Amino acid sequence: MPERDHYIPGVPCWVDTSQPEPEASLEFYGGLFGWELENSMPAEAPGEYFMARIRGGDVAAIGSIPEGMPRVASWNTYIAVAGADETAAKVRDAGGTVLMAPFDVMSSGRMAVCADPEGAVFFLWQAGEHFGAGVVNEHGALNFNGLNTRDVSGAKAFYGAVFGWTTLDLGGSEMWTLPGYGDDLERDNPDLRKMIGEMGGPPGFEDVVAALTPIGADQPDTPAHWSVTFGVDDADAVAAKAAELGGAVLVPPFDAPWSRLTIVSDPQGATFVASQFVLENKDLGG
Repeated sequence: MPERDHYIPGVPCWVDTSQPEPEASLEFYGGLFGWELENSMPAEAPGEYFMARIRGGDVAAIGSIPEGMPRVASWNTYIAVAGADETAAKVRDAGGTVLMAPFDVMSSGRMAVCADPEGAVFFLWQAGEHFGAGVVNEHGALNFNGLNTRDVSGAKAFYGAVFGWTTLDLGGSEMWTLPGYGDDLERDNPDLRKMIGEMGGPPGFEDVVAALTPIGADQPDTPAHWSVTFGVDDADAVAAKAAELGGAVLVPPFDAPWSRLTIVSDPQGATFVASQFVLENKDLGG
């Protein structure tokens, strides 16, 4: 389902990258994903925010680093909420930190910047005129979000308390699920569960909202963080193009369950995953 018109509370709904020099990233992402980019901020605004679109539909954005935040390029995950203020209170009650208190983003919505108890940063998004990504799950569009953590049990307690998430055991790995999410998706795609079953997906997979990835002992310098994955038609071609455009291929393309993946850093250092769907790989790692 490549086009969306809403997100229910508890579902990752938007991504953007905070960059020291946003304009310097336009050529990279435009060349890599074919994005149409337009600065949505008024001329007198202190920062820039370039909306990225495919066929006129919003997919992501490239923006300035907010004042007070570290001057480090990063990709950010936004999670839809019914009320940013109420959810920020839940974050505090569950042991997390509200790094930026809820504030209005003109008429687009209301947001807050938070961190879980391990320090992984995520954003809350209460939709106004902007509900999130309108085009997903295709080349150059948001495909997935994932939490990388050393404290899986602590993460389950925190995100369960804040968003009502549970987990689905895939036999060796787990995914975040939101009960009822599949029901919402089936309103636009009545054959969703049937399609998942025909492809070999397990019962309950329709409720998956994000990945849950333990950080191994072989990665002592990797902090807990949220990652962003974009869909691509050809992971090998994207890796080659990223290098050509001045980025770095941190992990060369490799086969994984259901996919072929590569991890890329843009010229200013923000990292992301590019994922090519490969049905023939569905049983890898099983």
